[in-house]
Parts: sequence; structure tokens; C-alpha cells
Amino acid sequence: MSSLRHTAPTSSDPRHAAYLDAARDCILDLGWRRTTLTEVARRAGVSRMTIYRAWPDMGSLLGDLMTREWVSIAAATRVAAADRTTPAGIAAAALSTIRALRDNELFVRIVELDPDLLLPYLIARRGRSQEALVEIMADEIASGQAAGTIRAGDPVLIARSLTLAGHGFVLSGQTMTDAQVGFADLDAEYARLITRTLEP
Repeated sequence: MSSLRHTAPTSSDPRHAAYLDAARDCILDLGWRRTTLTEVARRAGVSRMTIYRAWPDMGSLLGDLMTREWVSIAAATRVAAADRTTPAGIAAAALSTIRALRDNELFVRIVELDPDLLLPYLIARRGRSQEALVEIMADEIASGQAAGTIRAGDPVLIARSLTLAGHGFVLSGQTMTDAQVGFADLDAEYARLITRTLEP
């Protein structure tokens, strides 16, 4: 895995982790629309100006929070995967990430109350979180190609394509589930899609 140096949150101040924790708690309790930098400061036990010096507005704070949350999930689920240089191993790691994102309480809260916050990252531009997820998968694909277990092709292009597919399984999976098809069925298809895409 590469350093993710272009996708990590902008702040290196260790105190900011506590501020992000406070922001996370606010969003879980109040939702994004009702969360303010003033409320984040109150919960963090610092002055409002302390928070403003770190983030000029809630949008920039949310960007850092989402990057921390989603990248941490991806890193944790991929560490748990046994072999990330084979099609089946990468599929298992990606599926673990998809499931963890879909069940993440912050993600669920945003989707429930403020789903429009996600639209820019789906129709206008890639966010740092998406770049990080693509980078992680591209590194795994490149390692598999070097080992001869993954088909040839641009690792970044392949990773971006699989990430696009993953968006649907995370954000729209519930629209395709019913008495006939459940999440387990969809997850199996996503794993199969990745495996077949990466096979030599």
C-alpha cells in the first residue's frame, strides 16, 4: 500500500483528531444540517476560534472527517484480508470494505438525513476518500500483476472501474433487495464481478 500522501487529511496536529471525534458525535446526534463549528467546539471543550483555525467552514471539516472515516475502514478491512494479490483476495477485501461502509453509523446517518452531501462525489468530482480507495486497490492490482495473478491493464483504470461499481453496491444496494434478492446475494455478485474482472 502506498503512503496515501495526497489523500490524507490536511492537518497533522494530533489535537485535531479529538475535534473530528467531536464533529462525528455532533453529526450522529444532530445531523449535518444542524451541526455547526460552534457546537463542535463546545463538544470538544475548546474555543470556537480554535476550530475555525483548523477548518474555515463545516464543508472542509466534513471532508477531513469523511476521509479519516472511510480510509480507516478500507485500511482495516484490507489488513484483515489474507491475500490481496489474487483476484479472490482483492474481491474479499473489497467486499469487506463495501459491507463496512454500508454499516458504518456515520455513513448511515448522512444517507438518512443529508444524502445530498454525497452527490458532488458521485456526479461532479472525486473526493480524497475515493482517491484513497482507488489508490489502495490499484496498488493491490499492480502487486498481483507483478506476481502474475492479475490480468494486464492499467491498475488505476481497473481500480477506478471497480470503485464505480462499488458505489452502487454501497449507496443503492437497498433498492435492489427484496424477498427474492438479499444483500448476501448482491455481495456475492459483487465479489464475482471483481474476481472475473481481475482474472488473467
